[in-house]
Amino acid sequence: MTHAKKILVINPNSNETVTDGLRCSLKAFTEIAEIECGTIADGPFGVESDADIEAIGPLIVDRIEQSPDHDAYVIACYSDPALEECRRRFAAPVFGIQQSAVETAARGGRRFGVLALSNDSIRRHLQRIRALGLSDHLVGELPLDVTVDQAANDPDTLAKIVAQGRRLIDRGASSLVLGCAGMAALRDSAEQALEVPVIEPTQAAVTLAIEAG
Repeated sequence: MTHAKKILVINPNSNETVTDGLRCSLKAFTEIAEIECGTIADGPFGVESDADIEAIGPLIVDRIEQSPDHDAYVIACYSDPALEECRRRFAAPVFGIQQSAVETAARGGRRFGVLALSNDSIRRHLQRIRALGLSDHLVGELPLDVTVDQAANDPDTLAKIVAQGRRLIDRGASSLVLGCAGMAALRDSAEQALEVPVIEPTQAAVTLAIEAG
């Protein structure tokens, strides 16, 4: 019998609601893999600034070091903090959700749009997309002007996703990426309203982790 992969999904912020949303989003994967979602209790309540990203890097490394019995790791923060360092330090594969999401969105030459928390987030995201060589596939990235906590808990967030998502579709996006792990629980509702594929980044990363050799 094939061994079911054991995957640790790390929420680098201390907001348990975000982790609960990830568990809900990843429930379908539990039939084919052992998925553990963990919160970094010492992390910021929401990763929203360059300082937050710098602060959580060592915490992510420590969390993986303390969990050596997993087959793969997913860093569930859309800025892909500490991703390259973790890939250098650990033998098991480590996946960042932004890289996983945009590479999934661009498959087959598709053009995609991204829904971000804020304009500050967009600045970081665009740098990453350029580094990955995927700028030509990006139709655009629009802000929702919400915090991580609002992304996970504010009932108005879905309407903002739908409104900005329609703007990106009008620009030519054939798929949309949710640019924060806090939006995970809204994927199905957003896709139903927008009628195009909506990519939840942690789902994309877990899919790649399961497929990895």
